[in-house]
Amino acid sequence: MLCLGLEGTAHTLGVGVVDSEGRILSHVSRVYRPEKGGIHPREAARSHASQVKAAVKEALERAGVDLRDLDLFSFSAGPGLGPCLRVVATAARALSVLTGKPLVGVNHCIAHVEIGRLLTGAVDPVTLYVSGGNTQVIAFEEGRYRVFGETLDIPVGNCLDVFAREAGLSPPGGPGVERLARQGRRYLALPYVVKGMDLSFSGPLTEALRRHREGEDLRDLCFSLQETVFAALTEVTERAVAHTEKKEVLLTGGVASNLRLREMLEEMCRARGASLFVPPPEFCADNGAMIGWTGLLAHLHGVRQRVEEAVVRQRWRTDEVDIPWRR
Repeated sequence: MLCLGLEGTAHTLGVGVVDSEGRILSHVSRVYRPEKGGIHPREAARSHASQVKAAVKEALERAGVDLRDLDLFSFSAGPGLGPCLRVVATAARALSVLTGKPLVGVNHCIAHVEIGRLLTGAVDPVTLYVSGGNTQVIAFEEGRYRVFGETLDIPVGNCLDVFAREAGLSPPGGPGVERLARQGRRYLALPYVVKGMDLSFSGPLTEALRRHREGEDLRDLCFSLQETVFAALTEVTERAVAHTEKKEVLLTGGVASNLRLREMLEEMCRARGASLFVPPPEFCADNGAMIGWTGLLAHLHGVRQRVEEAVVRQRWRTDEVDIPWRR
């Protein structure tokens, strides 16, 4: 069975073709980058709309299949930016109607977990999902993915990106912060905010920006910001591992490419007798293959949608979705 997945929650338009054996036959991405500032949802949506036809065509060509060979279409139904979500939902509905093939909307956060499990071989991990739009600690319990901890304000990727932008670093911000952090030598105390199992990143961001305006060394600030927010993420993940008694940790999302975060989690996993799993970087970031694979899992386990039901849900929480393929 073949599925074409369409991802469009934020700045990335992704199209992927996946089969029911878990083989990724193609993976195409188009990333919207604003000239200045952060993502403008309508501009990102216009960018996606102008490129979706060509991206679908390229994904089919790379996979060596024709539109009529596909058995299913899936799309990122949420959470995400409304205008961007509506572009891929509209494209998926149009393809479904054109071909007469079924479609299914999938949860973006769960898709990150499932592509990670597929590509790393992790079976039942605690997942630390860190990106520009989301920060959650997730684990499967009793038919659903449960959120054991999450950000109370801004996601960690957004924290790093905003700091980088305000500090004058060229986008993407996260890699720029990581590069300068390796040159930092002095830790500057920043607010460390863990509330139970939840996290807050606005405090360390605000203080780091204040110190930057006062002339502190940018390398030390990058080093300090990373150490502070990653330590908080590692602490909350360790608590989830201790509570669930699971022996696997999966790291995914765009920030998963940060080597310092991986080092912290590896050290924690060694102390806990657990194993750390990280997918390849292109599948940690938003991509169409993860939407295609999760759509296949849902469809093969009885999830059905009529075209008129295929709507977007901007605030669709991870723990609102039944997971029949893991019962």
